[in-house]
Amino acid sequence: MKKMIEKNREVILYIVFGVLTTVVNYVVYFVFRRLFGVHYLLSNAVAWIVAVAFAYITNKLYVFEKRENRNVMREFIEFVAGRVGTGIVEMVLLFILVDFMRTNDIVAKIIIGVIVVVLNYFISKFFVFNEK
Repeated sequence: MKKMIEKNREVILYIVFGVLTTVVNYVVYFVFRRLFGVHYLLSNAVAWIVAVAFAYITNKLYVFEKRENRNVMREFIEFVAGRVGTGIVEMVLLFILVDFMRTNDIVAKIIIGVIVVVLNYFISKFFVFNEK
C-alpha cells in the first residue's frame, strides 16, 4: 500500500488539491451568485480567477514540488494560459448546459468540473511544471 501511495503521490496530491480548488471555486461562485445576485457567467469568472490563483500556488509547491523561482513568471504565464483554455471550455459548456439545455447551474458546474480537472492535470504535468 505504501509503495502504491508513493508511486501515485503526485496524482493523489493533485486530486486532493484539485478538490480543494474546486471547493474554492464553488464557494466563491455561490457567494457571488446566490448571496450577491451576480449573473452566473460573471460569478463563474470571479470564482475562476480566485481558484486559478489558489491552484497555481498549491500545484507549484505541493503537487509538482517546484520550489525554485528562476522562471516563475514564465511558469505562471504558462499556468494561467492553460487555465484560460480550460476556463473557456468551462464557460462555453456552462453556457450550453444552462441556457440551451436548461440544466441547473450548480449541476452543470459539477459535470464540467470533472472534465476541467482532468484537462488541467495534463496541462500542468506536461506543459507547465515539467522539466524543460
